[in-house]
Amino acid sequence: MKLLLVADLHYTLPQLDWVLKVAAEYDLVVISGDLLELSSMVDPEAQIVVVLAYLKRIRARTRLIVCSGNHDLDVIGANGERQAGWLSALADLDVPADGETITIGDADFTLCPWWDGPLTLAEIGAQIEAARTQRRGRQWIWVNHAPPSGSQTSWNGSRSYGDRELAEWVERFAPQMVLSGHVHEAPFSRNGSWVDRIGETWLFNAGRQIGPTPCTVAIDLVAGEAAWFSLEGAETVRLDKPLVRPLDMLTAMPAWMAPRLPAGA
Repeated sequence: MKLLLVADLHYTLPQLDWVLKVAAEYDLVVISGDLLELSSMVDPEAQIVVVLAYLKRIRARTRLIVCSGNHDLDVIGANGERQAGWLSALADLDVPADGETITIGDADFTLCPWWDGPLTLAEIGAQIEAARTQRRGRQWIWVNHAPPSGSQTSWNGSRSYGDRELAEWVERFAPQMVLSGHVHEAPFSRNGSWVDRIGETWLFNAGRQIGPTPCTVAIDLVAGEAAWFSLEGAETVRLDKPLVRPLDMLTAMPAWMAPRLPAGA
């Protein structure tokens, strides 16, 4: 399976256009939170309409899964805490989102909501525990907007903005991967990075950049390789080897990244 990780699009329409353009080249697109932008002059309700239209078009081209970020919270949920209520519309688009665990190929993806209080946090803990009991030897991949605290993927150059509870869960349950965002500066900061490990768990955070192209992490679960792309360049890691820094610079596109030919070509 070849997947594309993006996050923190923040209602940047050219970046959404780019994701739509390349979506068919991947078996799965993962958007790890903050599709909306709280500081935008565009009304949040209008943003939601536009973003849902983009997600519908992306889903028409490939599989798509989404989790919420702190900019996506638009309602007070039944538990009295803020949540991304608008993501419930994704059920009609066949796009799994917050609170779901979905099997795609040989991997189980657990999609965690942004938690705004202790009740939602407890629900995430129960969600992870339930997903653990249902596993059948498949890879376990978590999608959570904030990366685990204490990792280089959560470091913005001066402090960690990661999720402490998530870090504890990673140490306890040891999923194969955590796909995140939230800390825009991590890949570009000294002592930060787009990739890290907690034990045997790989952690990824693509970061955020200006311009029409988002930062991305492409991962091929079969080839066992991940690559990060940004305006500053590209780097790669092998998932079947220890993480060694400095990371390898990507000087040529790996074979598994080759665009797919149209049917019948």
